[in-house]
Amino acid sequence: MNRKTVVLVLMTFALLMVVSLSAVGAQEDLRITLVVNGVLGDKSFFDSAQRGIDRIADEYGVETNTVELGIDPQNWETGLADVMADSDRYDILITGTYQMIDFLAADAHQYPDKTFIFFDAAMPYDNPDVCVEGCSNVYSITYKQNEGSFLAGVYAEAMTLSDTEGFNADPFIGAVGGQDIPVINDFIVGYEQGACLVNPDSQVLTQYAGGWNDPAKGKEIALAMFEQNADIIFQIAGGTGVGVFEAAEEQSHYAIGVDSDQASIILDTNPDQAERILTSMQKNVDNSLFRAFELYLAGDLPLGTEEGLGLAEGGVGLSINDIYMNATPENIQALVAAVEEAVVNGDITVISVFGAEDEVATVGMPCSEMPASDFDVSEYMGM
Repeated sequence: MNRKTVVLVLMTFALLMVVSLSAVGAQEDLRITLVVNGVLGDKSFFDSAQRGIDRIADEYGVETNTVELGIDPQNWETGLADVMADSDRYDILITGTYQMIDFLAADAHQYPDKTFIFFDAAMPYDNPDVCVEGCSNVYSITYKQNEGSFLAGVYAEAMTLSDTEGFNADPFIGAVGGQDIPVINDFIVGYEQGACLVNPDSQVLTQYAGGWNDPAKGKEIALAMFEQNADIIFQIAGGTGVGVFEAAEEQSHYAIGVDSDQASIILDTNPDQAERILTSMQKNVDNSLFRAFELYLAGDLPLGTEEGLGLAEGGVGLSINDIYMNATPENIQALVAAVEEAVVNGDITVISVFGAEDEVATVGMPCSEMPASDFDVSEYMGM
């Protein structure tokens, strides 16, 4: 290698180092604010969002800040507006849930040099009455909770038909929702369809707690469902669902968690209760926010659009942990895996409350009205 070549190599290396250090510096200069229309500590949905923010901070050295607006909806609009107005504090602002759509959509255009990431609902980009200037600096993430809940329904009904201790012979399973709202109902219709796939005589007991931070109410509802011979209950109620877990532990029955791997979260502090949470339908908010941030860094974040993340994209799924593996018969593990593959491959279509006008599902649909499927459950259940 001659002297001229050596100099050229050194100059190229130095230039690459400058570019690399500049990129790192640019990331470290970024500021992200997460706005929670509630409080952290629910051990499910909002905590999952916070884990995503923490991961961004850990892996990229980004400055992050979380603002909790509290549980009173009266504070959410002004609270978000105040955080948005303090625009020197953030480059990316992240918030979510359908209750916040109008508040973000009305003001995002006032901060054209800022990026907004909205999770768990889609901005109505084509509605100028809501989305001023088309919400062109807002990226929306939705989750196909119906797909993940379909797996939960398959699992719950298969387990209730099994000989596992704590399960009776009745085909009843339960679902406790936080509120009677579309996104929660999308969980429930998927859950019902999954149960119907396993057993056309299944019956899903459904009740709404009317709020997200009332464990006593969740426990009251769950105890009543266990009295009606449901032996496993899917909680879709945030902090209210903690009461469902308490009831399952007291009655030696079972529960399915939501949004995060809720059994693993409490395993060290409350192992007896954790053993009653056989799995959770994870809405992987943490992964989706981290994914969105990496798209932002790469210049590929599709602002002004919405992306729906389902089983295929890892946006949703069941928790497969030691509790699940130890409690679940091998044939049911195989069934759940096969059903997931069938959904990903398009062999099973999961119903949704957000479907086309002539395909909108409703809670409480009888199994006879569910879409037909060629999937053979008997191969796994020995029917």
